[in-house]
Amino acid sequence: MRAKSQRPERQTQGPEPKASAYVDGLRMLGRRELSEAQVRDRLARKGHEADVVEAAVERLRAERAIDDTRVAEAIAHTETAVRRHGRLRVKRRIEQAGIAPATARGALDAVFSVIDDEALLQAALDRRLRGRDQIAGEAEFRRMFRYLVGQGFEPERVIAVLKRRKARSPEPEA
Repeated sequence: MRAKSQRPERQTQGPEPKASAYVDGLRMLGRRELSEAQVRDRLARKGHEADVVEAAVERLRAERAIDDTRVAEAIAHTETAVRRHGRLRVKRRIEQAGIAPATARGALDAVFSVIDDEALLQAALDRRLRGRDQIAGEAEFRRMFRYLVGQGFEPERVIAVLKRRKARSPEPEA
C-alpha cells in the first residue's frame, strides 16, 4: 500500500475575491458570448458575493468584454443562419439570454433587414417536406402549420405559404 503524500494543504484563500470573480467572468466569456445577465447568474451560482459580482461585471462591461448588443446580434445570426428559425423564435431566444427588449429589437431588425423572411420560411417548409412539392392533406397541413409556427414564423404568413403550396397540389381523385 502506498503512503499518503506529505504535501502541505493548499490554501483555499485564493486571490482577492473581486479579481477571482473577474477572472471567472473572463473564462466564461472566453468560451462563448454571454449576456450580462448570464454572466451575473453564472458568477452568483459559482458562489461569488453580489457586490463582487457587480464589480466584476462593471469591469468586464468597461473593457467591452460584455456587450449585450453584440450578444443579441450573434444569437440572431446563429438562430437564422444555422438553425433557420423565424423572427419570433429568435426573439424568444434573445429574451431568454436576459437581453433588454430594446436591444433585442435592434438586433432583430439588423439581422432580418438582410434576410429574406419568405425564403427562410420556404426553406423550412421544403426541409420538412423532404423534397416533396405538395402537402398530402389536411392532417399534414395542420402538422406543417404547428411545426412552422413552433420554428418562429408568423402564423398568418405560414397559412399563406401553406395554402399556396396546397393549391399547387393535385386534388385526390374520387
